Amino acid sequence: MRAVTLGEIMLRLTPPGAKRLGQTAEFEACYGGAEANVAYALSLFGAEAVFVSKVPENALGSAAVDSLRAGGVQTRFILRGGERLGVYYLERGCAFRAGSVLYDRAGSSFACARADEFDWDTIFDGADWFHFTGITPALSANAQEITLAAIAAAKRHKVTVSCDMNYRAKLWDKKKARQVLGSLLEQTDVCIANKHQVAELFGAPEEDAARYLSDRYAFSHIALSARRTLSATRNVVSGRLYSGGECVSSREYDLEMAERVGGGDAFAAGIVYALGNGYPLQRAIDLAAACCCLKHTIPGDTCRFSLQEAETLAEGDGTCGIRR
Repeated sequence: MRAVTLGEIMLRLTPPGAKRLGQTAEFEACYGGAEANVAYALSLFGAEAVFVSKVPENALGSAAVDSLRAGGVQTRFILRGGERLGVYYLERGCAFRAGSVLYDRAGSSFACARADEFDWDTIFDGADWFHFTGITPALSANAQEITLAAIAAAKRHKVTVSCDMNYRAKLWDKKKARQVLGSLLEQTDVCIANKHQVAELFGAPEEDAARYLSDRYAFSHIALSARRTLSATRNVVSGRLYSGGECVSSREYDLEMAERVGGGDAFAAGIVYALGNGYPLQRAIDLAAACCCLKHTIPGDTCRFSLQEAETLAEGDGTCGIRR
């Protein structure tokens, strides 16, 4: 399976422990971003994962690219140039204090890139899948044009297109997001979202999220993750997958989280990998939910587990002892 993802990779800076930005004199640094995280996970699972982006021609840009190469992601279509690498600051939540993200990505190399800089037909030659998220078109008018050009090329090459809605209120207003994402979803085969985002963006009741989407778009599959937040570090996660009138559900995972970020990206990677490799619906949603669960046990943006580990958990082995 050859999967292409498109988006911005950023430098992530996090105060240690539960410190807030105003308290810390040091930061934990790593690299990530929704689409880059999906590419990283797919590569670990054994897929040929290609990440398309643009980073500055400097040490930070090179470090971001190297972080992807370390996971086996193909980076030859990452352009170099522009002024800066996007940054985001993450304050971890604690108990009943929610986590918080501060973006510093305006004017980044990717946000200022142009659609005609990319060789789309070469990028999609031999590809099986294209994945993007609602974050990318939120970054700039240029990024919207890049997303549209990528979808058009994927369609020319008869590539399956998936979208993780990933509505981010800090990046664009709801009216604009609804308009742009609505048009992009019309060109999407597989929709990945969570019930809360569908309700927030489109006004549909959470319990009717799948029906709302299926009534308006011609998706082959709809994958919805679900999350009950018991505290900043304790969530219950699960998923449902809809296709052709059939609905299947995963088990629920009640977990203490080492990391709140990246679970949705891992869920999306599980869906893309499973459907791209012909898994039955039940096995596909079981894998996606297990990926989400495992990601929350790993600090940083990216997955650090194998397909076998995810499959083992998906098959019901929740043994938490030491494997010797």
